[in-house]
Amino acid sequence: MTTTAPPRRHGKPRWHVHLALLAGAAVMVYPMVWMVGGSFKPESAIFSDLNPLPGSLDPRNYLTGWTATDPSFTQFYLNSFAITLTCVVGNVVSCSLTAYAFARLEFRFKRVWFAIMLGSVMLPAHALLIPQYVAFFNLGWVNSFLPLVVPKFLATDAFFIFLMVQFIRTIPRTLDEAAMIDGCGRIRIFTRIILPLLGPVLITTVIFTFIWTYNDFFSQLIYLSYPETETVPVALRRFVDATGDSSYGQLLAMSVLSLVPTFLVFLIAQKRIVEGIATTGVKG
Repeated sequence: MTTTAPPRRHGKPRWHVHLALLAGAAVMVYPMVWMVGGSFKPESAIFSDLNPLPGSLDPRNYLTGWTATDPSFTQFYLNSFAITLTCVVGNVVSCSLTAYAFARLEFRFKRVWFAIMLGSVMLPAHALLIPQYVAFFNLGWVNSFLPLVVPKFLATDAFFIFLMVQFIRTIPRTLDEAAMIDGCGRIRIFTRIILPLLGPVLITTVIFTFIWTYNDFFSQLIYLSYPETETVPVALRRFVDATGDSSYGQLLAMSVLSLVPTFLVFLIAQKRIVEGIATTGVKG
């Protein structure tokens, strides 16, 4: 006796869901399209023309905006990349060492220190602003890059420490024991076994640190007062004058250029971001 499989029922196309997704995507993309289009428009047509697309690709705002400030945006980009790359190195080194200590070493009050470290995530940055500024001012670090980069070498980003601790806990301890039998100490175990296996979460740390530091405006505005030390986010406010005319065309042009580094980093490494975060929840 043969039985025939019931006919497969094809679901109706949920056009309303796709329509809602397209509408949401349009709302999110429109500000970006408006900014890019406005950067190619003359000053008088930016707010008067309802069409976000420019009539022609006139690079005048980009050419004049790059050198409109003193110093030019070349100096601002150099400052941003110097701070960002130094913070990336500091976070990778300090957070990986701290995570290895919490995940593998045994010391007094380990659980207490780990709880304090996690509790620091819940502290708002504004609550720490005044005491940090007073400390850096007394050290003579204000108007320099030191307040922005030195804390990164002291493992102050608990978020990345927690990610690395969770990842290291998935690595079998038998690898450490085998290395100890071969005569490796803690430092060699970390550099030759743990660190190479931390690849996905280290890449995640690099990407997030780069994006967060490069886009940081508040901290850089507080500690950097001299024009030659300003970064790209801080320098963009030079085009907006509350008491006079503002150069919105040049502002939009430089804003578009300021998004290029973070856009490229995210576009190239978006798969690594998801992979690095997802692997921290896998149990060995």
